[in-house]
Amino acid sequence: MEKIWLKHYPPGVPHSVDPAAYNSLVELLDEGLTRHAPLPAYRFMGRAWLFSDIDAASRRMAAYLHGLGLKPGDRVAVMLPNVPQYPVVVAAILRAGMVVVNVNPLYTPRELEHQLKDSGSAAIFILENFAHTLQEVIGATPVRHVVLTSLGDMLGLVKGAVVNMVVRRVRKLVPPFDLPSAVRFNKALRIGRGQAFTPARPGPDDVAVLQYTGGTTGVSKGATLTHRNVVASMLLSEAWNKAVIDPIARQEQFTMVAALPLYHIFGFAVNMMLGMHLGACNILIPNPRDLPAMFKELSRYRFHSFPAVNTLFAAMARHPDFRSVDWSALRQSVGGGMAVHQATAKLWKDKTGLVICEGYGLSETTAGVTCNPGQQQAFTGGIGLPLPSTEVVILDEDGRELPTGSPGELAVRGPQVMSGYWQRPDETAKVMTLDGFMRTGDICVMDERGYIKLIDRKKDMILVSGFNVYPNEIEDAVALLPGVKECAAIGIPDERSGEAVKLFVVRDRADLSEQAVRDHCAQVLTGYKRPKVVAFRQDLPKTPIGKVLRRALRDAEPAVVAEASARQAEQALTEAP
Repeated sequence: MEKIWLKHYPPGVPHSVDPAAYNSLVELLDEGLTRHAPLPAYRFMGRAWLFSDIDAASRRMAAYLHGLGLKPGDRVAVMLPNVPQYPVVVAAILRAGMVVVNVNPLYTPRELEHQLKDSGSAAIFILENFAHTLQEVIGATPVRHVVLTSLGDMLGLVKGAVVNMVVRRVRKLVPPFDLPSAVRFNKALRIGRGQAFTPARPGPDDVAVLQYTGGTTGVSKGATLTHRNVVASMLLSEAWNKAVIDPIARQEQFTMVAALPLYHIFGFAVNMMLGMHLGACNILIPNPRDLPAMFKELSRYRFHSFPAVNTLFAAMARHPDFRSVDWSALRQSVGGGMAVHQATAKLWKDKTGLVICEGYGLSETTAGVTCNPGQQQAFTGGIGLPLPSTEVVILDEDGRELPTGSPGELAVRGPQVMSGYWQRPDETAKVMTLDGFMRTGDICVMDERGYIKLIDRKKDMILVSGFNVYPNEIEDAVALLPGVKECAAIGIPDERSGEAVKLFVVRDRADLSEQAVRDHCAQVLTGYKRPKVVAFRQDLPKTPIGKVLRRALRDAEPAVVAEASARQAEQALTEAP
């Protein structure tokens, strides 16, 4: 496909970036930590850590890792939320030439065991709040070394002790555990201080990160991200957002809110790595679901960029503490992870005056693939233009390229695309084309300017009487109804139409009735797209970043599915010749 999108790039955005600008993330870290040494890199619970603090602590922790006998290429798991220990640990692992294995702290024992075994992780850094989960499975994993940290470990002797006491004894957030061979984080730093350390020099094709994905759609697989992949993703984000960042950076330090987890690929590539490169400060939010605590932390600072998902934007804008924060310095609200609803975008603009700038990416693409221009004046509902150095095509089921205006599967080629799934050539072959494009599994449509609209996940599509129905469209329409806080649509088996739409609604107004929802749907959706079943719920299952888990809703329908499947099987038998 001709790169028609290049003609519509904002002024000053280059058509390509040079991933060879850094030979590895170690070079990027060394430069950033040195060049920005006197500036605050992270803020957490009222305290700041300079880039020089992260530099010194990460060197000591890297020396500790070498002292354990671990070698370059060994995998080290990191099971931490957004706390200052996270950047220290990640920088240490990379500087030691090892591979970061990002782990969701909310994993169940089964999920954690799978990831540790699949990655072959030899060591793990873990917050004590989740140590009981590790205790259940550690004997079945290759993990030989455990470094245990507490929430207050980097807050200083007095404040740290108080925070840890409150977390353990008052809020009781640390379930009992028994990991007798674990070493405490601060002790590991002390040990590393007395050891010599020479930074590793990995190459661009060496593995930097295993970013696990697919847990919501099947067995979790590790996207193998090289140093070149992560460097490229960081440079792409810088190039695209330069027009927003540079005017601020000339006046004051650019500051980002790290509400998305740093272990999530977006937070990792943009908040941590781009922040390191730019000398930006990140305000660490360990639990964005605790809105009062988050607003209290944000009320202390000026900040310029706030990446989030639809559900978090909506929850914040509706919260009574929203006005306790000074939003006047905010220049960029980036939406990703899931589709941003029109209702959320309107509410956010009403409250902040800013348009949510929607983008798109995957773990397999080290975050960025497309984004809307940062200077856009109106919410489009689309995911924008392909980023520099990025090629995209829209494919049909047989892998043939479709013309503009035709919906199909988005495929991506560029320096940010993973080298494959970790030790899964079979799964890699399923998504990679012969000419190097990665099939994303997302149904999209491109217009004549190169702007792309995400229609839905291919696996979430509902087939009603032969018509394609996309949950995003239904949810976007229903979210406009006053009284709807959140909603989600799934397909359920149906005797007559094959599948039908079931709609889950979370109310923020008690008098919202099922009939009101149905009447609204009748006005905004054609007949076959309207929900056959409407169910009210107190909440919806979500990932740690706030993305609604439709599969969890489908999995909660076993009786319906089993009954419908039995009816269909019986009908097939009676109709057989």
